[in-house]
Amino acid sequence: MNTKRSLAILFLLVFNTMGFAQSTPFNVAIVPMEIEELGGLQAFSWGQADGKWLIVGGRLDGLHRRQPWAAFDEAGHNISLLVIDPVTKEKWSAPLTSLPAGMQEQLSATNMEFKQDGDFLYIVGGYGYSATELDHTTFAKLSAINVPNTIEAIINGDPFAENFRQIEDPLFQVTGGYLNKIYDSFYLTGGQKFLGRYNPMGPDFGPGFIQEYTNAIRKFNIIDDGVTLSIEHLEEIIDTVSLHRRDFNVVPQIMPSGEEGITAFSGVFQYDIELPFLNCVNIDSTGYVVNDDFTQYYNHYHCAQVPIYSEANNAMHTVFFGGIAQYYDLEGVLVQDNDVPFVKTIARVSRSADGTMAEYKLPINMPSLLGAGSEFIPITTVPQYDNEVFDLDEFTEDSTLVGYIYGGISSSAPNIFFTNTGVESSASSQIFKVYILTDTTLNLDELNAQSVGSLKLAVYPNPNGGKFTADFYLNQASDVKISLHNAAGKKIEDRVYENMPAGQNTYQKKIRGLAKSGVYFLTIETSYETATQKIIIAE
Repeated sequence: MNTKRSLAILFLLVFNTMGFAQSTPFNVAIVPMEIEELGGLQAFSWGQADGKWLIVGGRLDGLHRRQPWAAFDEAGHNISLLVIDPVTKEKWSAPLTSLPAGMQEQLSATNMEFKQDGDFLYIVGGYGYSATELDHTTFAKLSAINVPNTIEAIINGDPFAENFRQIEDPLFQVTGGYLNKIYDSFYLTGGQKFLGRYNPMGPDFGPGFIQEYTNAIRKFNIIDDGVTLSIEHLEEIIDTVSLHRRDFNVVPQIMPSGEEGITAFSGVFQYDIELPFLNCVNIDSTGYVVNDDFTQYYNHYHCAQVPIYSEANNAMHTVFFGGIAQYYDLEGVLVQDNDVPFVKTIARVSRSADGTMAEYKLPINMPSLLGAGSEFIPITTVPQYDNEVFDLDEFTEDSTLVGYIYGGISSSAPNIFFTNTGVESSASSQIFKVYILTDTTLNLDELNAQSVGSLKLAVYPNPNGGKFTADFYLNQASDVKISLHNAAGKKIEDRVYENMPAGQNTYQKKIRGLAKSGVYFLTIETSYETATQKIIIAE
């Protein structure tokens, strides 16, 4: 993260043709539950069989510390396999020590990419300490685990090593990416190779490190008969700008065509600034498309998510639970915090039949600053498509339990990164039952109008001392009216700029003769759209 951060408060954009609320296609409820003596965990991998979960890897602590000697230390590694039955509320565990050293190292790592296919859980990469290399590394490994056999063995206290296999390939040396499947092929999207100890001062300070984003979608097939494991590498798509992402959410989707796909939502970091991406990338079996017409303001880092599709309306919905984001809602005002804090927001991104996407804030929040590094584990008997997207049209009950959220980071405050001593956050042991409610009269989800706007108004610095810059984007050449008012509505400036060109435009202002501090509103008005932003003038 960049130490030169600022806090800004954005006023909700007002669009000429859109309201701020829309009847929700469903409602969401979360109900906390506890399993006695269940430990906390975040950024882990999981598989399941017969309603029981197999948990692999992850961290036992909270947000990583800034000091290289303390960040991602060995004490925080999860060196045991965990089995959880959320119905009977039982748990079992077994150490990794019976496995070969190479497997132990990878399977105790954090931020591994994983996907269960049938009985087998495939785990790729991950970051952690390697005693073999005497340093922290990203593992160039793919491990295959027979999930039902391993769960049974751990419950019965039997040996389980025969259920584990592993191969090595440099293309699997990835952490913080995402492993999905579209039809018969696997897609390893984004992530990075990180070698050495983390150091916020950069790669050339202290112990130093190597950091290389993959900037890629790596496609491959897994050939696995349960005994012999091999890989067939397919196309690798490289985009050094749009795929320069990690620690994000890549979620199964049903695309407008009815075909399977995935969408990469947000992620970090943009090339020119250490802030999250606000657009998304839609990926299917034919390629990928960057969607710059949609802006996601909530839920930027990896968190639990639930994908839901209605074929009747050709509408795809993805619900995100808490985590970390550059923006959050404060009593109806969208707040921009460039320190990128922990948030409570539960939000939905919906895609309509024509492919347009919009973001909605749900009327419920996480109960505290939870969600980052958590996982949603679905109930497999709930109606769903082959790619594990829930089939909303088949939900016949008023309330359907669709799965559970487990783990993640629990933070004591929104912004702890720069003061983190290791006690400000922890790995959560909390489990939430997630229900989908089909009674749509219960609440209204609030449209985040900025998510569908094209002006993308941004003001910086904000707060400021009276001198600021406003950037905005024009889809077409247009006369632009720029006005500035104080909180009482008094006009400070009102000018029309004729025939401003399409593309990125900039407006700079130095306010003179005003009070040393106060709230002002900047409005950009074109022939087709209007946006207003709240500006803080501080001494």
